[in-house]
Amino acid sequence: MIVLGHQNPDCDSLCSAIGLASLFNKMGKTATPALQGEPNPEALFLLEQSGLPQPEIRTEVAGEEIFIVDYSDWGQGTEDMKKAHILGIVDHHKLGDITTSAPLECWIWPVGCSATIVYNMYKFNNHTPDAPVAKMMMGAIISDTVNFQGPTCTDIDVVAAKELAEIAGVEDIQAFAEAQFEAKSDIKSVPAAELILRDQKVFEMAGEKLAIGQLELTSLDTALTKKDDMLAEMEKLQAAKGYHSTIVLLTDINKLDTVAIIVSKDADKVAKSLNSSVANNTFDLPGVVSRKKQIIPFLQNAFEG
Repeated sequence: MIVLGHQNPDCDSLCSAIGLASLFNKMGKTATPALQGEPNPEALFLLEQSGLPQPEIRTEVAGEEIFIVDYSDWGQGTEDMKKAHILGIVDHHKLGDITTSAPLECWIWPVGCSATIVYNMYKFNNHTPDAPVAKMMMGAIISDTVNFQGPTCTDIDVVAAKELAEIAGVEDIQAFAEAQFEAKSDIKSVPAAELILRDQKVFEMAGEKLAIGQLELTSLDTALTKKDDMLAEMEKLQAAKGYHSTIVLLTDINKLDTVAIIVSKDADKVAKSLNSSVANNTFDLPGVVSRKKQIIPFLQNAFEG
């Protein structure tokens, strides 16, 4: 069995795949974690801290038995995923469009992180994650909940992170989070073409596709100096893929605010749906840090309502 994270893997996609595969192996089910691309710097930091190897990269899964984590829509899977046998889904986003011909196991909870669900699967099955795996899953929760400050964070996430920290031997979660976010924010040498794809997800709304990436940073200064280069790459991507909009969310994880950079067929419609207005291909989103809770529902309402 392959435990497969989504495209443009982030911490949760990586850590939940590792955590779930480890659980299945403890249960006597042979499982291998896999990614659909190179992990981002924050995810690499967690791998380094845990001492675990980077999972294999898989872009073809036809004929394989797979369990997917951190998504439930075809658009975030491999191109041939419809030819795979999907055994189950673990996710914390809205229910996507994946359908199967046979019953499957689903763990879809309204929590801040898929790793929180995976940890509760351990408890449900009377197992405990190994310390390195626990550290990975703790880091994923820290990332997805913005160190417990984000609007998607729940008490379940906080309890899971604290228990995982104890298993992992992490005495100071705050210090760990600060080091993790520094790794996430180091984008000085990252080319614009790579930055615009960081944690990018493509959403279909009323027949239009919107590609929305997100950079979570301790300061937006460096990112804003790369704005023109990012816009140039976004325009290329928009033309090649035929998207309605290509958006990069620059989220300040200290101030808990976001600045959005946009290339769009109708940028005003996008910004207006989020109670903002566009100037020079940017618009401000004060108090916004969560794409799935504070952005996607309002865009869907504007396009499909």
